Amino acid sequence: MAEYDLVIRNTTIATASDVVKGDIGVQGGRVVALGERLDKGRKEIDASGLIAVPGGIDAHVHFDQDTADGSVFCDDFESGSRAAAAGGTTMIVDFVIPAPQQSLLEAYRTWRDRARKATADYSFHVAVTWWGEQVAAEMAELCRDHGVNSFKHFMAYKNAIMVDDATMIASFTQARDLGAICMVHAENGDLVFRMQQEIFARGIHGPEGHPLSRGPEVEGEAANRACQIAGVVGVPLYVVHTSCRQAMDAIARAKL
Repeated sequence: MAEYDLVIRNTTIATASDVVKGDIGVQGGRVVALGERLDKGRKEIDASGLIAVPGGIDAHVHFDQDTADGSVFCDDFESGSRAAAAGGTTMIVDFVIPAPQQSLLEAYRTWRDRARKATADYSFHVAVTWWGEQVAAEMAELCRDHGVNSFKHFMAYKNAIMVDDATMIASFTQARDLGAICMVHAENGDLVFRMQQEIFARGIHGPEGHPLSRGPEVEGEAANRACQIAGVVGVPLYVVHTSCRQAMDAIARAKL
């Protein structure tokens, strides 16, 4: 009688601490045994010459998302998750981004529907794009009933989804009380908007204008501001896609 649902035989097994040759026993969808010459499996795979590694988690992806200019991202949850799995990433975390004044729960349900095509495990960060009693209540419901424990804040994108300091303070406080983590896209949106207008006035409309409109000081200021607000409120903060020393220095100071 088979001991395991699946046995992967003769592979090189890379764990967090060791690299060994042997077999992997899987039961009920979980790895339950590592060793040499494991008992028979209902299904067996000879993985000689291959390496078995734990699945990875990509905590920052954007699939099947509309943009402000009407474009749609080329990867949906099916194609994106298939590509992830092919590279060894078995879970992705996407972003629910409500429009200003839109219900967070309504947006969450929209993204859940989009994610039905996913071929890997997935979860969501939910963006806070405005503030009110409804947002506070829906943050609590998302944490309590839907397993969401991460809330995103865009400090850029003025006149769209950018949040001001008052919104961040209120949202950070609610997240703290819920035991959730806060995430920020750290750029000074007002400065970016001003610099964009100056660049456009110079006749620069191509992709080369992007870095010109958001120098390192713009990111560093916003990262420092978010870190200081999070420190005062007492909530854990995740600053994403940092790209300059000014932002890294602000984060390093906040960790001391």
